[in-house]
Amino acid sequence: MTEDLDAQAKSLDRDYVFHSWLAQANLDLPVIAGGSGATVWDHAGNRMLDFSSQLVNVNIGHQHPKLVAAIQAQAARLCTIAPSFANDMRSEAARLITELAPGDLDMVFFTNGGTEAIENAVRLARGYTGRHKILSAYRSYHGATGNSIMLTGDPRRWGNEPGAAGTVKFWGPYPYRSAFHSANAAEECERALEHLANVLMVEGPHTVAAIILETVVGTNGILVPPDGYLAGVRKLCDQHGIVMICDEVMAGFGRCGEWFAVDRWKVVPDLITFAKGSNSGYIPVGGVVISRRIADTFKERVYSGGLTYSGHPLACASIVASIGIFKEERIIEHARMLGTDVIGPELAKIAAKHPSVGEVRGLGVFWALELVKDRKSHEPLVPFNASGTAAKPMTELVAACRKLGVWPFPHFNRLQITPPCTIGVDEAREGLAMIDQALDVADRYCTG
Repeated sequence: MTEDLDAQAKSLDRDYVFHSWLAQANLDLPVIAGGSGATVWDHAGNRMLDFSSQLVNVNIGHQHPKLVAAIQAQAARLCTIAPSFANDMRSEAARLITELAPGDLDMVFFTNGGTEAIENAVRLARGYTGRHKILSAYRSYHGATGNSIMLTGDPRRWGNEPGAAGTVKFWGPYPYRSAFHSANAAEECERALEHLANVLMVEGPHTVAAIILETVVGTNGILVPPDGYLAGVRKLCDQHGIVMICDEVMAGFGRCGEWFAVDRWKVVPDLITFAKGSNSGYIPVGGVVISRRIADTFKERVYSGGLTYSGHPLACASIVASIGIFKEERIIEHARMLGTDVIGPELAKIAAKHPSVGEVRGLGVFWALELVKDRKSHEPLVPFNASGTAAKPMTELVAACRKLGVWPFPHFNRLQITPPCTIGVDEAREGLAMIDQALDVADRYCTG
């Protein structure tokens, strides 16, 4: 009977649901019927460790009872109210977020998700500076709407071009595959900043409203910036009157072992975008944390932006409850410990064992295995943006992981390790052992 429920869900999904980022023919998507903590299962009760946190957003785990109860309580009290009214949950969520944010980032504009947060951050930057251009990095993802998809620096942008004008790309730091032929992280930092300064020079810094970057690049490699890079970007922005936007939709709220990833480098941007991690995706929400300096410029003039569901009471109540859970359960500290004491060391052991692992990198509960055919040449396990037969090594590896009972986050030639920030040490080790075993599949494709 339970198998029938899975089959029915799959059949109806194929017939009626149009899925994002996929060709619609021959889809055979796994069914998830329930979840708890770091585990999900289908109707038949087949369980799997969720080492992807879905889309790297279920930071406090599936079905946390206190968060579920807070949503239920708010639904019983008030389900929705327009943004043109004040609301206690909206106000409290904004207060709590600004208390956590660095520097003078002490106002919040709420959105329905990350891509809308990016759209409004861009609008704020352009309104504040009176300039048009926005610089963003290759190997980035900022969302799927008008400006955000053009700011995105991966192949998902291609099918949406031509799009919004005024976006300019630059190369960010990536020591393992340096665009600057750097020998080490310090040299990569220096050369990446020099490159960015040169891009500003030829674009005309007086035309640039903002530089946007993921504090720690997410889907495109979990690229941790070298020490000094974010400070260098901040200096360039200050020098030219440019707004610095840090996209923390994925990296924020515990994922990197900090409330906001920028805290690790003591850098204060002008705008921070956030979304799914703030309430673990239980209800769609996002927002922009705004510096007082930028917010004040809209005191006497209208901000030309708005959303029907901005600051939705259910979403805001879930943020309030989520921040309380983070504090009560010391989840930030736990995520940091997992990175330094469990995931990082275990992945280092895995790398030493498997020739297919070219590099391990990450922070907190935000890690990537860079998979290669040849460690010496760094030839990736599959080509950039591979599909079909060219992607076979990664397809087989992911299938092996799932067969063993762990669901990682694959992207191109990388296996990304992003379980909930609340995962227990034993569960983390269990999932990593499964990945260790599955990597034997990738090793078979090594040539060097």
